[in-house]
Amino acid sequence: MKNYAVILASGSSNRFGGNIPKQFVKLGNETILEKSIRAFEINSNITDIIVVINPDYIDMTKDLLLNKFSKLRSIITGGSTRQESSYNGVFAIRENEGNVLIHDAARPFVTQEIINNCLEKLKDEKAVGVAIKSVDTVIKIDESGYIQEIPQRNFLRRIQTPQGFNIETIKMAHDMARQDKSLLVTDDCGMVLHFNLAKIAVINGDECNIKITNQSDIK
Repeated sequence: MKNYAVILASGSSNRFGGNIPKQFVKLGNETILEKSIRAFEINSNITDIIVVINPDYIDMTKDLLLNKFSKLRSIITGGSTRQESSYNGVFAIRENEGNVLIHDAARPFVTQEIINNCLEKLKDEKAVGVAIKSVDTVIKIDESGYIQEIPQRNFLRRIQTPQGFNIETIKMAHDMARQDKSLLVTDDCGMVLHFNLAKIAVINGDECNIKITNQSDIK
């Protein structure tokens, strides 16, 4: 059974700023994108890697990545939203058997333990999320900016990536989401949850698995 990694790197990095998207910014001697890919390249359980990139940077990405990663199978263009980019990446996989880990390129410090634990969990589950405990109390506000609810912190988690799925399950979720124009979700777990396609197991993430969002995160 194959284990795919889909690396989403098609964002425009509006919050990050700069002349190029953050995935092309260097951390040490490699770009953020290369570091994210390498985490899956060196993992013995990952068989194939697919990179989804902004169409404006497809040539730059090919120049950067081709002949560098043995598991890289394709570099494809993303859509105008994360959901569309994920759809393109998932459906670049021809098989319906196997597993796929969908990962944000902006998280270059994903650990081997997280990747392995995701795949191990997928032996028994159809969907897996990675999350860490919230050390802060999280509030829910109303449209006027007043506190509406303060959920119990022990039941709250901060979700990370990768998110892991049985390939058939996530393809079904994407197909259903394309038919539902009112659906508003920010990640792939949200689709699976919305359509009640599977229970989503949660494994522990890591505080170091940060998402690089602002210039200060580079430091």
